[in-house]
Amino acid sequence: MYKPDSLRKALTAASPALRQNPDRLRVFIDEGAINCAGGTSLSFEYAYTLDVLVTDYAGHPDTLIVPILAWLRRHQPDLLLNPDRMRDGFTFEADLLNNQTADISIKIKLTERVRVSTSPDGKTRKAEHLPEPVTDPLDFVEHWTLYVLGEKVAEWDHRPEDVL
Repeated sequence: MYKPDSLRKALTAASPALRQNPDRLRVFIDEGAINCAGGTSLSFEYAYTLDVLVTDYAGHPDTLIVPILAWLRRHQPDLLLNPDRMRDGFTFEADLLNNQTADISIKIKLTERVRVSTSPDGKTRKAEHLPEPVTDPLDFVEHWTLYVLGEKVAEWDHRPEDVL
């Protein structure tokens, strides 16, 4: 599975606080399932909930949510394009520790398609993780600057080819 590591890289690139303290970003896979149609192919899909836990976070929540939304446009566009999936496909909880910091848990329902092909002689198999179709021209925006209430709170470079 490539999406958990890809999202970790995207969040670390986007958040100055996570760049300085990468151990405050924890990523877990929950409720994993394998979807396979059977038949002649061994191709399948991973389906799971990614739990992103950011501890002792002093930044504005937008500095996490905006980079995740940008990442989702590239790596799980169907989640954003389907209101029914979005309703429970991207959720969060926060434990407000004090006036400045919080533990933030973000849950995202993800899928990853894997094509399994067999060599012509039938002796070997190859598993290939398939990228999501590109649906958004913002995928090609390489430099992001985020302002909250007129104040610049984050700046990062995003090159989709770096995270797949």
